Amino acid sequence: FVFIEYQNEFTSEGGKLHGAVKECMEKTNMLENSADLAKYARSKGATIIHCPINFEPGHAEISDEPYGILAGVKEGAAFTNGEWGSEFPEKMKPEPGDLIVKGKSGLCGFESTNLDFLLRQKGATNVVLGGFLTNCCVESTMRSAYEKGYKVYTLKDCSAATSVAAHEATFEHNFGMFSIPTTAEEIKKSLVPSN
Repeated sequence: FVFIEYQNEFTSEGGKLHGAVKECMEKTNMLENSADLAKYARSKGATIIHCPINFEPGHAEISDEPYGILAGVKEGAAFTNGEWGSEFPEKMKPEPGDLIVKGKSGLCGFESTNLDFLLRQKGATNVVLGGFLTNCCVESTMRSAYEKGYKVYTLKDCSAATSVAAHEATFEHNFGMFSIPTTAEEIKKSLVPSN
């Protein structure tokens, strides 16, 4: 299980990007669904991997002339290391045995990180994805996982975008090409205890 960018900037009141995703989060009940699924998956012995995005103060990692989504991240000083906004919300705090991806300062969970290493060390062949934003970091990570040969599942009710329409359109038009779109309940039914 790879949970992407469950950080206060998105998940919590007062987060710099919470207002943009709040409606979609509420419609899908994604935070509660994700926390419940993570707890259940742990109980079955599944590996939980948290994939946060972080930047040093000043966001020097991002171009001096940014554009697109990273321009807004830099201009708003979002996901700054050591600040509340980059921390995990209480419901999705890593627990003992969980793994945390290091090095994510872009959109894809694999690019510039140790995610592939962590998955391979755990012998993973399946990857279940949820998080933010459905049509950005979740989609980028999904496409890379597919190309790396993992069997990819994307969680409709554990993801959120800046609009419900964008979330739904991404699942309707893109995710079926690179993953098996599913729900937390369907994944729970498929989990068997590991030995």
